[in-house]
Amino acid sequence: MASPPSRRLELGELRSLVVAADSGTIGRAALRLHVSQPTLSKRLQSIEQHVGARLFERSQQGVALTPAGRRLYEHAKPLIAAADALEEVAAGLARQAAPVRLAASHSATEAFVAEALADHDGVAVELLTANSQVVRTLVGENRADMGVAAARPGATPNPAVRELTLAADAIVCAVPRSHPWAGRRRIARAEFLRTPMVVRDRSSNARWTVDAVLRRARLEAAPPLVEAPTPGAAKRQALARDAPLLLSRHVLSSSFAEVEIDGLRFDREYRLVLPAAGEPQAAVRTIEELLRAAVAAWPSRAS
Repeated sequence: MASPPSRRLELGELRSLVVAADSGTIGRAALRLHVSQPTLSKRLQSIEQHVGARLFERSQQGVALTPAGRRLYEHAKPLIAAADALEEVAAGLARQAAPVRLAASHSATEAFVAEALADHDGVAVELLTANSQVVRTLVGENRADMGVAAARPGATPNPAVRELTLAADAIVCAVPRSHPWAGRRRIARAEFLRTPMVVRDRSSNARWTVDAVLRRARLEAAPPLVEAPTPGAAKRQALARDAPLLLSRHVLSSSFAEVEIDGLRFDREYRLVLPAAGEPQAAVRTIEELLRAAVAAWPSRAS
């Protein structure tokens, strides 16, 4: 009576046998398994030595299973399929357990992102707020699964991300209700240019949008009254100083009145930022739907 094997066959060995049999040649099987041909040949020989039987007929045309090899193959094939299915389930559980890492610009967070996520508990979300360029970097470097950023027309695209339009936006001039301009629907361009205002810092997209429009028109605004790091800080400064400010239309509160400027518009977009390669996970698509529903609920504004 033959003595029992001294060890058990490993899953990797069984996978090698199955792939070699399905591929028909050691070369094709080695490519599928990401190993060298000599390595795979030695692995198959080791299996044959372990079971004490020849499993493959080898020829110039390739390899074919012997009766003993066919018997082992028929038991190994479903084991490999089950192992692959188990790996897919485990990977899915890991994706579901991990929160979606969402990076959003300061104004986007205040305008609609935070509200879109507030009443939804179906998908866990880790929200990080930064300026729009940092949002793109985070997504491009896989430190965020998705992002919401303001568009920056004319800027060099980040090749690591792709962008989809979410909503139209504009940087507007607004004043506290107590300001003399509050009763006026429009101011002259010259009056706008000579008036110091509360603006965002130079790293922000809001500031870049305004500066880009003025630069193209060869115009120069008065030095800022205050440079604020966030929309909330800008609004607090404007109210405290009873001063005009330049900010996204969608983050203004009822404490402010929007004032049009003759001959000047500072239009932009909010965009969904995704990795350049691959398709988004189901959880990411769910968050995208929430964001789109939030901006669809915005009241329409006449141009």
